[in-house]
Formats: sequence, structure tokens, C-alpha cells
Amino acid sequence: MGINVKLLWLLTIFLLAAAGVYWLWSAESTVNREPEWAGSIAISLSAVLCAFIGFYLGRVHKAQGAELPGDREHAEIDDGDSELGFFSPWSWWPIALAGSAAIVFLGLAAGFWLCFIGVAFALVSLVGWVFEYYRGNFAR
Repeated sequence: MGINVKLLWLLTIFLLAAAGVYWLWSAESTVNREPEWAGSIAISLSAVLCAFIGFYLGRVHKAQGAELPGDREHAEIDDGDSELGFFSPWSWWPIALAGSAAIVFLGLAAGFWLCFIGVAFALVSLVGWVFEYYRGNFAR
């Protein structure tokens, strides 16, 4: 976590410098010498948000006192690997759920009536995915 904090503070400094350069450059390139405020404020707020995250992570790192595998010099890749859960390697339900989500978003773009069909397919896919271990060979 320590390297992440350092990177976020470095990104904050870079974004503040970029906001200053952008403000001066936009003021210099216009006819009436007025800077372009939208981009200047957006870059400045990005710097502020990076500073918020860097400050928070720095405080958490200091309070916990723990060291992540990425902070150790001789850490292995497997040290940072965590258990994500159990996922069925043979399940087709996630593909069906993704297809139904695609139909819903297509309905938002092309015609709202498609959303109803996509939601119906999504409900069937979600129920099938949740209860796939309660049918067939796995029924209790």
C-alpha cells in the first residue's frame, strides 16, 4: 500500500502542474486572453481527488501498520493472490445473463420494448445461475 500512496501523491503533483500549464496555455492561446475554465477545473479536481485517496490510503497504512505483498521487495506473485470464491467452470448462465444485459442496453438505445424482453431473459438467467446447484445431480 505504501507504493500506491507514493504514486497517488506523485500523480497529484503532476496533475497540479498540468492544471497550471493548461490554464496558462489556454489563456495564452485565446484572443481575449481568457483561460478555458472547464478543463482547468477538471484537471485541478482530478488532482484533489488523487490527494484525497492518497491521504486516506496513507492514514490507513499508518494505522494498520501492516505490509502488503506488493510493498515487500522479495515478495512472490502468489503472495498477493487471494481466494476470490467459487465459480462454476462449466456454467453457461453467465453468458446468458450477459446476453440479456446486452438486450436491455440495446433496448435503451433502439427501442424501449426490447428492455422488457431483456429483463425477462435476465430474470430467467439469474434464477438459473443462482439455483444451478439445486437441480439435476446436485439436488438435495
